[in-house]
Amino acid sequence: MWRMWVTFDPRRVLTALAVFLFTLAILIHFILLSTNRYNWLEAPNPTAPAAAVAAPAAP
Repeated sequence: MWRMWVTFDPRRVLTALAVFLFTLAILIHFILLSTNRYNWLEAPNPTAPAAAVAAPAAP
C-alpha cells in the first residue's frame, strides 16, 4: 500500500477525490431538481386534504 503513495502524491490524489465528489454531489442535486417529484424548491401546491375530499357534504 505504501508504494501506491510513493507513486502518487497524496495531496493531489485527495484534492482530485474531493473535487470529483463535490462535482458528483452537485450533479445529483441538479438532476433531482429537474424532476417534478424531487424538486424541493418549486414544490407543487398541495391539493385539498384527503379527509375533506372523502367527507360527505352536510345536508
